[in-house]
Amino acid sequence: MRPLKQLIRFGREQALSCLFPVVIFASLAITKIVPLPILPRYDWLLIISLLMQWMMVRSGLETRDELKVISLFHLIGLALELFKVHMGSWSYPEEGYSKVFGVPLYSGFMYASVASYLCQAWRRLKVDLIKWPPFWMVVPLAAAIYLNFFTHHYWIDIRWWLSGLVVVVFWQSWVIYEVGGARYRMPIALSFVLIGFFIWIAENIATYFGAWEYPNQADAWSLVHIGKMSSWLLLVIVSFLIVATLKRVKAKDRIV
Repeated sequence: MRPLKQLIRFGREQALSCLFPVVIFASLAITKIVPLPILPRYDWLLIISLLMQWMMVRSGLETRDELKVISLFHLIGLALELFKVHMGSWSYPEEGYSKVFGVPLYSGFMYASVASYLCQAWRRLKVDLIKWPPFWMVVPLAAAIYLNFFTHHYWIDIRWWLSGLVVVVFWQSWVIYEVGGARYRMPIALSFVLIGFFIWIAENIATYFGAWEYPNQADAWSLVHIGKMSSWLLLVIVSFLIVATLKRVKAKDRIV
């Protein structure tokens, strides 16, 4: 029975870590089915996201340091959204007062929710990193992955080269986590793939409820192409690298 109990404990901690993303998905579903009065749907989603963020900090579910990380991801995600919508990669067809250059401001919270999950899971599962690559390798790699989301529209797409480089850089790296007092480990590359896969599933749910729209979904909803998982995988890697780097810098500051 112990493996089953450990699995339940792990699932519970994961569910608690996903609180912010769950609220966003629930809001997408509810506002799609039940139109809210006075304001357009995108504006209500922004208000709900802001209230949820305030409640999480106010209740202690998130620390102020985690709020800083999440705010950084909101800006990073919003910058990517502005560019991708401008390039026609996807669109937000509904009206909204909080749209800037065709992008509703709530969209940044979808990226922030990924950071929220990582920060929450990191703390709840007492994550530790083994054989983490040096700072001078991690930061340029994260920057190159993020920049490729922009540059591949004008130059060659090097995502598969970057993916191969990730495997090489993190070949000996492991993530250690704790469940019910027992410590487990997993290759970091495997954790990237698993998180990226579940975000791809979440993306299908989000587009079904009209969070955004790909060109091939303009007439009717269809499954997001499996190739998009590579984009989410790389985005997860960037997210993980940023969170891990900030956590390690913070830990060193405390030691000093």
